[in-house]
Amino acid sequence: MKNGIRVAIVGVGNCASALVQGTAYYRRTGDVTGLIHLDIGPYRPGDVEFVLGIDVDARKVGLPLAEAIFAAPNNTQAFERDLPPTEARVIMGRILDGVAPHMTQAGERGFQPADLPQPGKSDIVAALRQERVDVLINFLPVGSQAASEFYMDCALEAGVGVVNAIPVFIASDPAWEARFRQRGLPIVGDDIKAQVGATIIHRMLSSLFSARGVTVERTYQLNTGGNTDFMNMLDAGRLTRKKLSKTEAVQAALAQRLEDENIRVGPSEYVPWQKDNKIAFMRIEGTGWGRVPMNLELRLSVEDSPNAAACAMDAIRFCKLARDRGEGGALIAESAYFCKHPPQQMAEEAALCLLASRALPHLPQLDAAE
Repeated sequence: MKNGIRVAIVGVGNCASALVQGTAYYRRTGDVTGLIHLDIGPYRPGDVEFVLGIDVDARKVGLPLAEAIFAAPNNTQAFERDLPPTEARVIMGRILDGVAPHMTQAGERGFQPADLPQPGKSDIVAALRQERVDVLINFLPVGSQAASEFYMDCALEAGVGVVNAIPVFIASDPAWEARFRQRGLPIVGDDIKAQVGATIIHRMLSSLFSARGVTVERTYQLNTGGNTDFMNMLDAGRLTRKKLSKTEAVQAALAQRLEDENIRVGPSEYVPWQKDNKIAFMRIEGTGWGRVPMNLELRLSVEDSPNAAACAMDAIRFCKLARDRGEGGALIAESAYFCKHPPQQMAEEAALCLLASRALPHLPQLDAAE
């Protein structure tokens, strides 16, 4: 009889809320609507169990995880509010650079760090071991470099696989990747894609232009939203790797790399009343037959955190499957399919073919080069 997947969440924000709610929803209903994959190896969504939350906000620390996911400043949709009781609680984490100064000056919409002792590495490692965690997922705010590295160290010492859902480069950093490989621990990263979000649509349209012989000359993707992610990114200093991650994901889908002045991809504005709704505006300008110009404009509106949760659910299960198999280091196909800044960029179709050969027996077993 297979065991479940015991998961710890670092950063109990909107993405955590959507992921925990969704897992409870699919376990309760047996519905398959909205799942990318029902089966990954022996694991279904209902096999995922959240056993530990780690956060620093006074409104969440000490609460049961099932309550903390609805606490302010979270503002994603509550689509599965009556969660079954569990023993999983939210413990105090390390602040480090996880809280930008402007986020503590924004009242209810921002962060309110708890006035509690901050744990050391040994405390977090002990908590991960006590809860027998299989996979840790990193949902810290964008720009949390030092905080993310702290938790990566904890995961390595505790013997835990990782899904790095934010644009801090761990799986795609050779030094960090080597540490996971040496310890025989899998990592999926970096920067989780959305199920059908701005970046995946931008990539697919860019590939379409190239496949049909249209040369892309210029393009942009401008995003607005009203969740804490967008508020956090008002600090331009925290945006560097986020913009790089999103830009490189689009550049990788183009037949010819664009000059920096001809591509603009990244968060643009914080609009509080949008809450967790993200609106993306895209434009692609190209040259076709006879050098005649054309352009495409698109507007996408989507609830941001559930969109990410769909990919996170699959990434967690692939990470556990690799851990079962004793595989260490960055999972190349999984990272390419589910993340914006993987160690190796590849087309979604190619990544899916590789995944099919590993854990999706219901899909055609194709060579990724085909």
